[in-house]
Amino acid sequence: MTSGPDHSPFTSPFSGEGSRTGVVLSHGFTGSPHGLRAWAAAFAAAGFAVRMPLLPGHGTTWQDLARTRWQQWHGALDDAFLELDAECDQVFAAGLSMGGALALRIAATRPVAGVILVNPGLVIDDPRAPLAGILKLVLKSTPSIGNDILKAGMDEGAYARTPVAAAHELNKMFRDTVRLLPRVTAPVQVYRSTVDHVVSDASMDALRRGLTHAPLEVVRLENSYHVATLDNDADRIFEGSVEFIRRALQDSPAGPARPGQEVRSEQA
Repeated sequence: MTSGPDHSPFTSPFSGEGSRTGVVLSHGFTGSPHGLRAWAAAFAAAGFAVRMPLLPGHGTTWQDLARTRWQQWHGALDDAFLELDAECDQVFAAGLSMGGALALRIAATRPVAGVILVNPGLVIDDPRAPLAGILKLVLKSTPSIGNDILKAGMDEGAYARTPVAAAHELNKMFRDTVRLLPRVTAPVQVYRSTVDHVVSDASMDALRRGLTHAPLEVVRLENSYHVATLDNDADRIFEGSVEFIRRALQDSPAGPARPGQEVRSEQA
C-alpha cells in the first residue's frame, strides 16, 4: 500500500560548515511541495537551510486555487525568503515551472546569491491565454497540466483540473515577471528538458532576452519531461544545483559566466 502525495511544506535548519547558506524553493502551478521534496532534501543533506512553502490555493482543491491571486503566491515565497535571510549569510532562490518565475521575482526584488530553475515558465503561448479573464466567467476549469513525466510510475500530485481564473492570474504574473528580469544580477542556472509538453521554448527565449545583467548557465536534460525533479534526470539536477551553489559561494573564476554570456552544458 502506497501513501498519497505529501503536500506539506518543507523546512530544514542550516547544518553545514562555513557561512550560513539558505535555499528557498517554490513548486509549480497546480502542484505542491511533493514534486520538489527530494530536491529540497538534497539541499538539506548538503547542509543548507531550506524553506519550501505550500503556496496559497495549492495542495487542497482546484476550486481553492481559483480563488487566489498571484500576489498571494509571491507573498508566500517572499515570506519564506525573509525567514531565511534573517538567519543566513546568503540565500539562493530555486523553483520548478511557475516556481521558477517566482524565484526570479525574488531575485529581482531581494538580495539573492543565485537562482536555480527547472523548466521555468514565463510565457503562456496558448492562444486562449489573453482571453482567460473573460473565459473564466463561463469556463471554470480545463484538463490537468500535471504529471508530464517520462519516468514510469511517478505522480507529482497535481490537481486533476486547471482553474481558468488561476490561469488568468498566472498569465498576469508571468508578464509582470518578464518586466522585472533586467533587475536580476545574481547568477542563474537553468535545467531545461529537451522535451517539455507544458512550458515551450518561448519561456526560455523570454529569459534570455530579459537577463541583461545576470550570467546564465543552461543545462540540457535529454531524459526527462517537464517535472524533471521527479524524472530520470533528477539526481543530475540535485547534484548539479548543490555544486552550483558551492561554486557561487566560492566566487570562482570558473563560475557560471559573466553577465551577458551564456554557458551551455549538454547531457553526456
